[in-house]
Amino acid sequence: MKNGAKPFALVALLTATAVATAQPARADDSLILPAGLGCANFDLQLQSSGGNLQTKDFYDRDGSKVRTITAGKGVLLTYTNLANRRSISFNTSGSVSKTTYNADGSFTVSASGHNGLILFPTDVPAGPTTTQYIGTIVYTVDPATGVFTLTSTAGQAVDVCAALG
Repeated sequence: MKNGAKPFALVALLTATAVATAQPARADDSLILPAGLGCANFDLQLQSSGGNLQTKDFYDRDGSKVRTITAGKGVLLTYTNLANRRSISFNTSGSVSKTTYNADGSFTVSASGHNGLILFPTDVPAGPTTTQYIGTIVYTVDPATGVFTLTSTAGQAVDVCAALG
């Protein structure tokens, strides 16, 4: 998968909030990431179901989108190691995401509550990593390159790859 092909919807799904794209009110999806993208040594399946999120966009006087806030009941996330069939599930009981659109075309996301984040080898810090957070994460996204840069975290973190390995 090339940088520009990074599935922004994946991150939106994982965080159970809007990140780069409009977020559906419910998410019932399944995704498989080959070894080297989600986790280093095995194919990772991510399934999500449920959720009830509300998204509000804010615009400046010129009609340009400057901010998006998404909040609500999160989804049930299940991560599965497809090599050994081990699974771990998280009931993401709720989250709030605030996305600010920057003048350079990038955007900054501050997400609190229950959030999952998958970083690819092209991200900063370089993945593959899959982490489920309870707390706050802040990251920037450059849509031109697809690169996510994790700038801060606070709270609890579960290394999903280690838990499933």
